[in-house]
Amino acid sequence: MGKLFGTDGVRGVANRDPMTAEMAMKIGQAVVCALKRKGHRQRVVIGKDTRISGYMLESALTAGITSMGADVILVGPMPTPGIAFITSNMDADCGIVISASHNPFEDNGIKIFSKEGFKLSDEQGLEIENLIFSKKLSRLVSSPREIGRVFREEDALGRYIVFLRHTFPKNFSLEGVKIVLDCANGATYKVAPTLFNEMRAEVIPLNVNPDGKNINLKCGSLHPERLTEKVTKNRADIGLAFDGDGDRLISADEKGNIIDGDKILAICAKNMKEERKLKNNLVVSTVMSNLGLSLALKEMKIKNIQSKVGDRYVLEEMLKKGAVIGGEESGHIIFLEHHTTGDGIITALQLLAVMQKEKKILSELAKVMKTFPQVLINVDVKSKPDLKGIPEITNVTKEVEKELSDKGRVLVRYSGTQPMCRVMVEGPTKETTKKFANKIAAVVKKILG
Repeated sequence: MGKLFGTDGVRGVANRDPMTAEMAMKIGQAVVCALKRKGHRQRVVIGKDTRISGYMLESALTAGITSMGADVILVGPMPTPGIAFITSNMDADCGIVISASHNPFEDNGIKIFSKEGFKLSDEQGLEIENLIFSKKLSRLVSSPREIGRVFREEDALGRYIVFLRHTFPKNFSLEGVKIVLDCANGATYKVAPTLFNEMRAEVIPLNVNPDGKNINLKCGSLHPERLTEKVTKNRADIGLAFDGDGDRLISADEKGNIIDGDKILAICAKNMKEERKLKNNLVVSTVMSNLGLSLALKEMKIKNIQSKVGDRYVLEEMLKKGAVIGGEESGHIIFLEHHTTGDGIITALQLLAVMQKEKKILSELAKVMKTFPQVLINVDVKSKPDLKGIPEITNVTKEVEKELSDKGRVLVRYSGTQPMCRVMVEGPTKETTKKFANKIAAVVKKILG
């Protein structure tokens, strides 16, 4: 990774370096220069989630892009995967998303999609960085005659809804299905209720009133507690919780039990195998996925490859190995036959489709996988030196791994988007797992906190 781009674009506290209006303008300029094709006037789609800082960054990006002679298409608040779709659908040259995903409203970020709807590679990110820090941009701006224009696409949401509906089997219906929808006061607040209402489901909406500061606030995929309460209280068939930018889904069954990304992967992979749609009999997960997923896939005789954490790395492995489904425990799941990136609404539709096909309630389907007790502790760190070069941390990790033996596992890694070290331990019981996770986290905090 370079100075700016992490595992999911550029991210930080809004109005503080690097998430300033000045940097956003430079990123807009550099994107146009890096992706420029001779004799071709570029078009760039810009969308955002519901953070108050989105207006500031949208204006700055627009200024940067148009100053380089490219046109801008504004689509307003829209899920990240929706912007990936619109970029390709409108034959734009790239798409830019202003969002910090599941982070609190104070943060914001910039993600960039190629014209095909895929996230930019590390190499392309570095090229953009080099342009920004080379100080060449001011010499490359367009003449007054060539300055770009700005357009607003009013029908972007409608186009996206049509696309989403086509991912659901035509011979099935959601009529009469009671769904609790938690939109995290984020980018799905319009599109998700509209879609599921159009599909004749009975929708109970939650957190669909964004005010610029309540995105992800004790709601959505990171905080599904209220969702589970609403599901049981209203005797709903399913609960669906998205994160702020709509690329993740965490579900709840009819009893209020949480169904995370690993269980959704297991449920959908099993159905795809039975329908002979599981290409290469393969599922890609990450090193953070629960041990229970690996064992469930093994029992189903499905091959499993684990990638580094981050949906871009899941996608890389999927493309390399020819898989059509992959994802993370966090609920970021890619159905490659439907979309180029993780999409929480598509994931919800595929899960609902399996329930319809198999005529089973979600709690029954979830029995396909037994979850090992897992504890994840996020430790704030001041810097991110190579963990392998810190003897105290490697020693305590080895001690715990030896005690767990084959009854659990340990993973210690830095967050790719925040100043944190994540300590994850899985074990045979909750008490044992918590004890070992705290033991490692204490050492990490002492050395790096």
